[in-house]
Amino acid sequence: MTGVTLQKAIKRYGDVQVIHGVDLEIEDGEFCVFVGPSGCGKSTLLRMIAGLEETTEGQIHIGSRDVTRMDPSDRGVAMVFHTYALYPHMTVEENMGFGLKMNGVERTEIDKKVKGASDILKLDQYLKRKPKALSGGQRQRVAIGRAIVRGPEVFLFDEPLSNLDAELRVEMRVEIARLHQEIGATMIYVTHDQVEAMTLADKIVVLRAGIIEQVGAPLELYRNPDNKFVAGFIGSPSMNFLNGTVKGGKIDVPALGQSVETTVTLPAEGTAVTMGVRPEHIIVEQAGSGLNVELTEALGGVSYTHLSASTGEAIIVEERGDERASEGDTVSISFESHRVMVFDAQTEARIR
Repeated sequence: MTGVTLQKAIKRYGDVQVIHGVDLEIEDGEFCVFVGPSGCGKSTLLRMIAGLEETTEGQIHIGSRDVTRMDPSDRGVAMVFHTYALYPHMTVEENMGFGLKMNGVERTEIDKKVKGASDILKLDQYLKRKPKALSGGQRQRVAIGRAIVRGPEVFLFDEPLSNLDAELRVEMRVEIARLHQEIGATMIYVTHDQVEAMTLADKIVVLRAGIIEQVGAPLELYRNPDNKFVAGFIGSPSMNFLNGTVKGGKIDVPALGQSVETTVTLPAEGTAVTMGVRPEHIIVEQAGSGLNVELTEALGGVSYTHLSASTGEAIIVEERGDERASEGDTVSISFESHRVMVFDAQTEARIR
């Protein structure tokens, strides 16, 4: 078994604590994605697993081994960085086999492993080229191939697609997903892009300020977030949030000029709450009034309509079909009561 377990993992830099007692279990063969905003600690946590950052307190296990104080080379992990880190004077095959060569592996064994990795990554025709003759996506595949030939128990990816353009990012997402299916190894992947997280992960770990906010499958987090932060971070465009007050068993929402029904059991009368509803769950009533259409993003089969309320709050609506709002229109919106999520205005915890 080559799963990864973190127990009360803490990281401090002097008096500053950046990882706060993380408990996490990643199953053997699972694709786990750490996601969160810049500075949340996701790369630090990955580097702690790799051994590139010392764990101040707590334990890290890979399989049955306690690797907390082990050197990186002894942990059975391989790391892929966003910078590629290829040797410019070496060919693709030399770059991929260099780590094995340094460890004294026989030439025939190196050639066999490099050939196997190049077959998986479709790099056969590029083996004699040097990095300067490759595209960004090809260089990233070489970096991944270098990790594959080492035969690690766990693959670690630190924002590997951040240097690629939009089209290549999509292409490489597919490549990495296919790679996971083919070799079945445990993979831990860091990104700030929640679209990457949703499309790649078996399990997503949402981090904020060095604390795990929620762990779960992509659709579980999307449909059933524990708090406002997770609800807003997972999903693109993000969930709409409107301030309201509990009144008469409904949510009085000044931005809409109306009370909203919900299937949620609401707290006491007069309690301040935040209503959340996703863009695809909102219906635009073009004959209505009260909300101004500020901008429409027409993307073909779908449009994202940006509305503004008199209170200054913004709302994004996903529209499909032939009838769509236009800039300058004044509209109203509606939604089904079971689509409305409710959060405590103070703690931001989900009210269920």
